Amino acid sequence: MSRFVLAIDQGTTSTRCIVYDEAAQPRAVARREFAQHYPQPGWVEHDPEDIWRDTVATLRQAVTEGGIAAAEIAAIGITNQRETVVVWDRATGRPIHRAIVWQDRRTADACAQLRADGAEALVQSLTGLLIDPYFSATKLAWLLDAVPDARARADRGELAFGTIDSFLLWRLTGGKVHATDVTNAARTLLMDIHRGGWDTELLRLFRIPAALLPEIRDNSTLFGHTTPDLLGTPIPIAGMAGDQQAALVGQACFSPGMAKSTYGTGCFMLLNTGAEAVASDSRMLTTPAYRLDGRTTYALEGAIFVAGAAVKWLRDGIGLITHASQTDDMATRVADNHGVYMVPAFVGLGAPHWQPEARGLICGLTLDATAAHLARAALESVAYQTHDLAEAMRADGAGRAQAIRVDGGMAANDWFCQFLADMLQAPVERPADLETTARGAAFLAGLATGVWPGLDALSATWSCARSFTPQMDAARRGRMLAGWQDAVRRALV
Repeated sequence: MSRFVLAIDQGTTSTRCIVYDEAAQPRAVARREFAQHYPQPGWVEHDPEDIWRDTVATLRQAVTEGGIAAAEIAAIGITNQRETVVVWDRATGRPIHRAIVWQDRRTADACAQLRADGAEALVQSLTGLLIDPYFSATKLAWLLDAVPDARARADRGELAFGTIDSFLLWRLTGGKVHATDVTNAARTLLMDIHRGGWDTELLRLFRIPAALLPEIRDNSTLFGHTTPDLLGTPIPIAGMAGDQQAALVGQACFSPGMAKSTYGTGCFMLLNTGAEAVASDSRMLTTPAYRLDGRTTYALEGAIFVAGAAVKWLRDGIGLITHASQTDDMATRVADNHGVYMVPAFVGLGAPHWQPEARGLICGLTLDATAAHLARAALESVAYQTHDLAEAMRADGAGRAQAIRVDGGMAANDWFCQFLADMLQAPVERPADLETTARGAAFLAGLATGVWPGLDALSATWSCARSFTPQMDAARRGRMLAGWQDAVRRALV
């Protein structure tokens, strides 16, 4: 009897596969990091072949280390870095260019021109998004224009476009299925989130041939089967969602008003708004949270481009630390931030500013500032940005979440979670399983194949390992937030 679900978690810096049992407990984990390519300042690329190679390797490794047989696998779920663009040859399956990553800012000028032409009101009304290089459409148009003969080949139907989920699905099924799910499609600037399909007016605006596009499906449904050579027998692929929506599912935020915040390379906060697609006046994003049995649940989302990436910069960029975990101890080593603030706008600022030209800065330095103050400033910056997202959502009428469920690498840091609770003035709940993105992909695949009977069964598997409650006095909190706002103004100049 099939007892296990595999989750492929294809992220910005690594690819993981996790085996889950029927109790939603991880049985085995395999992970591989892959190369990042920066051909020019502000440009970020991945080699899709690296991603495919690591996907196959981690799948096989996780199954082997989990000690399970292929016949015991009920389904595979896929979750992925969103907005990243891949175009490949339908005949060979080979990409025509490196993938252009969600962090990439090469189309900033094209986006600025579209906004100047007055296109943003239309785009926001249909997609719930803003015109920004973060999203897929302008990156896809750039590829079609930059790669010789690509646009003509796309018009002839010889090429296929997809975000990473779609590319992996194509490869896993041996080229039999070209599809995506509603959450990934919603991040392209090409889908009408109210109707749930590709929009011809948006395709004209961004100059995208319809022949390139995958079919849009629900999040929990049978997408196809893996080729037999992958694991020895065909396995159903039955769940798919962009990483942040998958984390919302993995955190069991199924009721309106529930919120989660994921701290990986970036930070993404999603607030469930139920059947209502809440339009934002505060530059938040309105996005599908998930679609089950044809019914869409929506969310408000705030996207921060740099969270854990700021800690990674401390390690890899300037050699201040050797392990990310050191920042917890360093932050507690100093009594306060000493007036030191970091605005981590290394690739511009996301919500609620949406300023691609902003650049990172550190201010407030004095001769007695230390490495510990810099580490603390990096952690604080993520909490300040999360506060800004929560305030923007409140201004949009979505209300304040009673608690924030957190996940991702930074959520393991006790000091950070406490500071976050202080800034948000709300409890921060850390689950027993921090790998909620992969967990959400497994949930979606398991729902479609009967491993779990419904959302109530998924909610029953969620448990809080620790809750952090606000402790900072209002005056001190106000001073710290004022210092942050001053630093942001400097970065926006």
